[in-house]
Amino acid sequence: MKIMVVGGGGREHAIIKKLKESPKTEKIYALPGNGGISKDAECVNIGAKDIEAITKFAVDNKIDFAVVAPDDPLVMGAVDSLHKEGIKCFGPEAKAAIIEGSKVFSKNLMKKYNIPTAEYEVFSNPDDALSYLKEASYPTVIKADGLALGKGVIICPDYKTAEEAINSIMNDKIFGDSGNNIVIEEFLTGPEVSVLCFTDGKTIVPMVSSMDHKRALDNDEGLNTGGMGTIAPNPCYTEEVAKECMEKIFIPTINAMNKENRTFKGCLYFGLMLTDKGPKVIEYNCRFGDPETQVVLPLLKSDLLEIMLAVEEERLSEINVEFSKGAACCVVMASNGYPQKYDTGFEVIEEELDDNAFIYHAGTKMQDGKIVTSGGRVLGVCATADNLENAIKDAYKAVGKVHFQNSYTRTDIGKKALNILNNK
Repeated sequence: MKIMVVGGGGREHAIIKKLKESPKTEKIYALPGNGGISKDAECVNIGAKDIEAITKFAVDNKIDFAVVAPDDPLVMGAVDSLHKEGIKCFGPEAKAAIIEGSKVFSKNLMKKYNIPTAEYEVFSNPDDALSYLKEASYPTVIKADGLALGKGVIICPDYKTAEEAINSIMNDKIFGDSGNNIVIEEFLTGPEVSVLCFTDGKTIVPMVSSMDHKRALDNDEGLNTGGMGTIAPNPCYTEEVAKECMEKIFIPTINAMNKENRTFKGCLYFGLMLTDKGPKVIEYNCRFGDPETQVVLPLLKSDLLEIMLAVEEERLSEINVEFSKGAACCVVMASNGYPQKYDTGFEVIEEELDDNAFIYHAGTKMQDGKIVTSGGRVLGVCATADNLENAIKDAYKAVGKVHFQNSYTRTDIGKKALNILNNK
């Protein structure tokens, strides 16, 4: 089959490497891809948000199957456009992708169908929001309604910070129209867990749980980022918790979307907080998480293309989705200064890695026959092993074999998870 993967980051590289393993895969195109992806697929210089050009390319090149990976094109209707041309896709149509595209929609959905989440209020007027915040308890959480590159959530310890957040989002429009409406919600505490699920709108199959590390610096200090590393499985996500999430969150969410005539087909991501009152939804994503995908897919034993086809054809219940019992760790090598100002254009040199280690490219490009850095998060250096301790050790061993000027890496990815395991 001729496959087209839309996107150009570490998540897409992980998806492409897994799709390559399928005997049904004949050729993979990546739109736009990146420097590292160019070794695994043919990169085509079409942006992930150029729906018209993506659709035309798919038709002209007789693509058999498309995977739309990032949030923007999904919310913008890339799958709808491809479906109109008779091209099979993995990913939700726009009416279902709204579950990530609008925080207001997803919060109201959870309230309507009694899916556990934080208490909240919605505002479209900054003055009303500020009046509410004068009486609110702190810390509190302020979220822009629409997509904001993962930066639209601000935790406010006091009224002054909250006031600044409201002005930035609603008056200064730092996230554009995404900040026309906001959600103000209670601050939850507890371990965070990410769970990606395959679903065809009828059956839902959770993947291995994971733990992300969002802060830029060791010990969860510094600014929030898109993710500095991940481990899987998450030791907080026990069989008992998984059962409760399936009954109270996963199945009710799929049923709710069906009742709203917004059947969700693709990968539905659940960002969960394990509170003292049980698991609650922090957020939904309408696609594979990044960098969670980089630790989840290496543990997948089943054929990813077969699963994706079954999702599109609504026969997921017929497929055996199997994961290995081991663990995985992904350490992000970033440009020093990320997520703020950083320099790029440095050559990436990779030594030979052990068989259980591999590299997913996120912010690289091909320049004069060399791979050079082109973004904040440059590489996801990963390893799988029989247990988490070895996966972490091997991932950091692999980091030592990859070199580029100006690189920065957290040194404690997985440390928190190991402490939890050792204290059980």
